[in-house]
Amino acid sequence: MREFNLADDKLLSKSVIEAVDSWDEPVSNDSGLGATVHAYMRNRRWKYIFVSICLIAIVLVAGYTVTIGSVAITFVEAYETMWNHITGNIIDTKFDYVVWDLRMPRVIGGIFAGIGLAICGVVMQNTLKNPLADPYTTGVSSGASMGATLTLAVFGGALGSWYGAIGAFVFALVPVVIMIAITKMKDASPTTMVMAGIGIMYIFNAITTMMMMTMDSQTMQAIYNWQVGTLDLLTWDQIPVLLIVVLIGVIISMLIAGKLNVLATGDESAKALGIDADKMRTWCLILVGVISAAVVAFTGLIGFVGLVAPHITRLFIGSDNKFLIPAAGVFGGMLMIIADAIGRTILFPEVVQVGVIMSFIGGPVFLALLLGSKKKMW
Repeated sequence: MREFNLADDKLLSKSVIEAVDSWDEPVSNDSGLGATVHAYMRNRRWKYIFVSICLIAIVLVAGYTVTIGSVAITFVEAYETMWNHITGNIIDTKFDYVVWDLRMPRVIGGIFAGIGLAICGVVMQNTLKNPLADPYTTGVSSGASMGATLTLAVFGGALGSWYGAIGAFVFALVPVVIMIAITKMKDASPTTMVMAGIGIMYIFNAITTMMMMTMDSQTMQAIYNWQVGTLDLLTWDQIPVLLIVVLIGVIISMLIAGKLNVLATGDESAKALGIDADKMRTWCLILVGVISAAVVAFTGLIGFVGLVAPHITRLFIGSDNKFLIPAAGVFGGMLMIIADAIGRTILFPEVVQVGVIMSFIGGPVFLALLLGSKKKMW
C-alpha cells in the first residue's frame, strides 16, 4: 500500500502542508518552546527571590526595631535575648522584660497586621475589579471607629483594653452586614459594592463625629491616636487572636486564588467556568470584613498597606493570585514594620504613629507607581 503524501493533495495550500509537517517534528527541536520554558522558570525563580528578600528584610528590621527605646540594646543582644526566652534560658531579666514583654508584641502584631491588610487588598481588588479598592472599601474602618468611640464613651478605660478591641471588631462587621443586605436587595456587582461602602462610611463617620463632640479633650485625643493607626496598644494577650484570624484568612485566600483569577477577568468568564460571581463576591466580602475587622480592632486605622502592597508586588511578580497573595502578604508585613521603625526613630524619643508614616510612604509611592509605570498597573 502506497504511503499517502500531503504534497500530492492539490486542495491543500503550501502553508497548511508546512504547518502539518511541523507537528511531526520532535519537541526537542522546537527552540521556541525551550525559550518559553526558560523564561517561565526564570520568572518563577524571581518570584521566590522576591519573597525571600522580603522575609530577610522582616527579620533584619524586626531585630532593629526591638533595639529602639530608652533602654539601649544592641542588634545581637536583641536576638540573643529572644533566643534565650524561647529556649527558657533567661540570663538578663531586665533585657528579657524589655525585649519580650514590651517591644516584641508590636513587632509580631505589626507583621501580621500588615500581612492581613495586604491580603485583604488583593482579594478586594480582584473581587471588585478595581485597582483603588482596599480593605476599608467595605466601610470596615468607619464601623470600627464608631465602635471604638462608643465603647470608650460607655465603658471608659483605654482603647487597648479588650472592651475597646471587641467593640471595634463587632461594629467593624456591621457595615459588612449592611453591604451584604444591600447587594441582596439589588445585585452584587462591583459598582454596587463600592457605592454602598462609600455611603455606609459617611453615615458611620457622621455618627462618630457627633459622639466625639460630647467628649472631653483627653478622650478625644485617645480616639484620635487610635484613628491614625498605632501599634502601641498591642499586647501578648491579643497577639494569638490576631495570628489565628490572619493565618486562617491566608489559607482561605490561597484556596480561592484560582477562582479570584477567573473572577478578575469578568462575570461572563466566571459563569462560563461554573462560578457564581455574585455569591463569590459576597463570600469574599465576608472574608475581607472579618480579617480587616480583627486587624483594625487591635491597631486602629492603618491605611495604604492594603492599597500599595498589592500594587507594588503585582509589578514584580505579576497578577496570578496563587503567587500574588502570599507575596503581597509578606511584603505588607515588611512594609508595616519598616514604617513602625521609621516612626520610632525619626523624632526619637517621640513616636510618630505607624499610620502617619504609612500615609507619608504610601501616598508618594502610589503616585510614583501610577505616573512612572510604563505598563498598566491592573
